[in-house]
Amino acid sequence: MSETRTEIASLGEFGLIEHLTKNFETHNASTILGVGDDAAVIDHFGKQTVITTDLLLEGIHFDLMYTPLKHLGYKAVMVNLSDIYAMNATPTQITVSIGISNRFSLEAITEFYEGVHFACEKHKVDLIGGDTSSSTKGFVISVTAIGEVAPEKFVKRSTASKGDLICVSGDLGGAYLGLTLMEREKKIYLENPKIQPDLENESYIVGRLLKPEARKEIVDFFEQNNIVPTAMMDVSDGISSEILHICKQSALGCRIYEEKLPIAEDSRKAAFKFGLDPTVCALNGGEDYELIFTLKQEDYDKITLNEDISVIGYMAELEEGCKLLTKGGNSFDITAQGWNAFQQ
Repeated sequence: MSETRTEIASLGEFGLIEHLTKNFETHNASTILGVGDDAAVIDHFGKQTVITTDLLLEGIHFDLMYTPLKHLGYKAVMVNLSDIYAMNATPTQITVSIGISNRFSLEAITEFYEGVHFACEKHKVDLIGGDTSSSTKGFVISVTAIGEVAPEKFVKRSTASKGDLICVSGDLGGAYLGLTLMEREKKIYLENPKIQPDLENESYIVGRLLKPEARKEIVDFFEQNNIVPTAMMDVSDGISSEILHICKQSALGCRIYEEKLPIAEDSRKAAFKFGLDPTVCALNGGEDYELIFTLKQEDYDKITLNEDISVIGYMAELEEGCKLLTKGGNSFDITAQGWNAFQQ
């Protein structure tokens, strides 16, 4: 049975937008007017507004040979919500703009929006607008996320203090290992299309790459336990890169302990299988979308309640530099070897 293919041109732009957004419901009182007019109207009722935008380009940020469109829609939303959570804020609205060529059918783009819809439902976020255009350069995605935060509760990168604990949520390096596996299988497939991809039961690392989760529950935990991090970022480029941002903007140094880095057992085994060092993957692998944050030492007892938070080091004087202390007792300068969009 052949799959139906509807040409997008048959709907026109407004018909396309109506088709793609008809199932989206409003979750937030702050959404006064959503999709369907010239512009959306939002009112955060005295709270401060947080805004972030991410651009995802085919061939740079994702590869459609191994990225299902539904997963891509989900991930496109998650990477933006992650930035809102990294400000200690609550995401409330998104806009989604796409550029597509005629190789994409209506069915394909509908699948992408199913992923967007699933992410919105999971985090109770409203889709309030966007744009669609034709593209001659592959699939282009731009998502803007809007959030709200009580005045003075937002957390910057520049406000860590000497002696603060450095913490990270979840585990690290899994997404990079998933990418390594997918790129290896793609290479084998291109050399011999008769060989079916073998993901070797590596569902954990593949999931970390294709379906990342923005860490809403960590920000909820802060709220419930009256914790305000002193600085925070999300881990999109690797924690070596992120901690250097916090150090630079806070004018401090740091100490990170290799033995404290949280690495899932599935990731550790996969790293050894691929001949990679799990520590290097954890430090420099991007796209984990965990939260890295600093805390006052007096909040330590509060975070011991949460098994999903690891203390991996502390903030030091600027002159002491940014160092990784290895299991063997050696000390190395931390360098930003994370993912760089401009080095392709």
